Amino acid sequence: MSHTQTLQLLQDSVESLRQSRISVAEFCQTWRAQTALLADLPGPYSTVMEDLLGRLEAGSLFTEESCSFSQIDLLTTLDMWLDNARQTLG
Repeated sequence: MSHTQTLQLLQDSVESLRQSRISVAEFCQTWRAQTALLADLPGPYSTVMEDLLGRLEAGSLFTEESCSFSQIDLLTTLDMWLDNARQTLG
């Protein structure tokens, strides 16, 4: 799978989570499985991604926005992560 395809897969998973078509666990599994993409990005990308996924997982243990980690905000930040990854690999 090309990096373009992988980035699209990740973008699609963000939309699927927003629309509650997949669980947070499925979402995180999809993101973490993209080892080839992560290997070709600078190290901080993996660190930032893992931090965001960890927050999503922690937030999923609580109802709605009762946790200090807003799922909406985290998904917006992951959108920015994807945009930056596209530019870096560009």
